[in-house]
Amino acid sequence: MTNFKTADICDDYASEVQVCQLDLRSYGKKRRFFGKIETVQVFEDNVLFEEALESVPEGSVIVVNGGGSTNCALMGDRLAGIAVSRKLAGVIINGCIRDSADIASMDVGVLALGTNPLKSKKNGIGERDVSFTFGNVHWKPGDYVYADEDGVIVALEKLV
Repeated sequence: MTNFKTADICDDYASEVQVCQLDLRSYGKKRRFFGKIETVQVFEDNVLFEEALESVPEGSVIVVNGGGSTNCALMGDRLAGIAVSRKLAGVIINGCIRDSADIASMDVGVLALGTNPLKSKKNGIGERDVSFTFGNVHWKPGDYVYADEDGVIVALEKLV
């Protein structure tokens, strides 16, 4: 379902949602997406992110806390292609992507801080299925995230 609006959800559930205060840019073809949150916490290393892309349930939104680093990209067209093929709703990255022109034509939601052509390290350092905070939001596996042209909000349960 993509006929929700974050503004309407905020109007109806203002006391039950958190609004992300990070200025994320939309890169994927889907500008509006929602789903159950799966989390990955890494720093300039995308091995665990790729593992999550290959294993989380269809319809999920993977939230990657890359520590806000803009030194390299955590996702490019190959990883975005995995998200599309596995029918994920979207990816939200507190970090950068690359191959943005290719990702723009892919049928998946992708939000990130920006772009950087340099690929990340491949050491497999980080954590999956953990809670963390960025953008004034507490991101927790199993909560729901809603993203559209107006912003990103998080709720403890499915609201639409």
